[in-house]
Amino acid sequence: MRIGILTYHFPPEPAFIPGSLAEELAGRGHEVRVLTGFPDYPGGHVYPGWRQRWHHETRSRGLTVRRVPRYSTGDATARGRMASWLSFAGSAALVGRRFLAGVDVLYVHQPPAAAFASAALLRLLGPVPVVLHVPDVCAEEAPEGVDDGRWAGRVRAAMARTYRAATAIAVTAPSLRDAVVATGIDRARVRVVLNWTDERIFRPAQASAAARRLVRRDERCVVMHAGTIGARQGLETAVRAAAALGDTADLVLVGSGADERRVRGLAADLRADNVRFVDRRSPLDMPELYAAADYQLVMLRDLPELRSTVPDKLQAALSCGAPVVASAGGDTAALVERTRAGLSCPPEDWASLADRFWLAAHIPAPARAEMGRRGREAYLRDMSLPAGVDRIEELLRDAAAGGTTRDMNHDRISHNG
Repeated sequence: MRIGILTYHFPPEPAFIPGSLAEELAGRGHEVRVLTGFPDYPGGHVYPGWRQRWHHETRSRGLTVRRVPRYSTGDATARGRMASWLSFAGSAALVGRRFLAGVDVLYVHQPPAAAFASAALLRLLGPVPVVLHVPDVCAEEAPEGVDDGRWAGRVRAAMARTYRAATAIAVTAPSLRDAVVATGIDRARVRVVLNWTDERIFRPAQASAAARRLVRRDERCVVMHAGTIGARQGLETAVRAAAALGDTADLVLVGSGADERRVRGLAADLRADNVRFVDRRSPLDMPELYAAADYQLVMLRDLPELRSTVPDKLQAALSCGAPVVASAGGDTAALVERTRAGLSCPPEDWASLADRFWLAAHIPAPARAEMGRRGREAYLRDMSLPAGVDRIEELLRDAAAGGTTRDMNHDRISHNG
């Protein structure tokens, strides 16, 4: 097929899903054309060595990437963010009509930032079938001081326009399917495609001596949280749970984030000597650190928008064969329970989490290894790069075969999650 891809972010930005999808589709023999912006995430400034211009195109075997300018000044205000989105929409519409002419199907990786671009571009491309890949139906958080309702309303309106125009929609969690259907979309047009991880990095590994020295201090059970220490994770709950256990288990937090100072302060106030902090490490180091710990901790706060979120660290842990302790609700907890890859408890409940930590510490090593094996098998079957691309490729083929959204036979889209 001739496949167009529209995505707001693309490598070298940390946009692993659209980047790996484009490479895999090209590797399968499709002609892939990617329309994106110049890299500026997360700082909002174009990366060193890059210069925004109209004629920037790179080609490799089966893959062409065209970049268009967008407003990039590091302005995180509502006006600055909206200016960046709308400028990308205008640039994509101006260039996309010609660059994407003749594609059989258009794939749109659509967080809220891309909704405006896709809405503008679809008006120009005519009856091109479209597959949307929606990572989140919630609008991005409004900047401080902005009317949340007005901000969210604008973003959701743009996303809803592309939902209606789409031939098929892929969502990254089961409850996202329900949320999209609730906007008035035919359920037969929506399919669950769980995210994959970077399998070149996150795969089973042996713990090096250096990793063990960093993570462990004796033979007690180690539960490790690797990643952002931020508002969505609610790691204060984990600190309180660990503090209640004393020397039964260690909690090791690898990473940093906006809430790090507060979490460190709570650990100090509680005199939780079994809570330790390790500075952020390269992703390349993580599989060995995973192997040095006994469990990986997945934390999400009890917020409505997070119940339909499966954090990337869960796929990374499962791909590495690491058993999991999940303090989360919704799709994350359901996935851990369904795969029998670890233990789970309700979010923001430190007493329940302390109980899970205690249970985790007393599960024999062979049973822990079996949890990890089940998680790895589930990942390879349902969440791996080949499995995910197979499902998206099927959606693209069905959409291209069916033509426009008006005459597509919706029965071709799988009803299975």
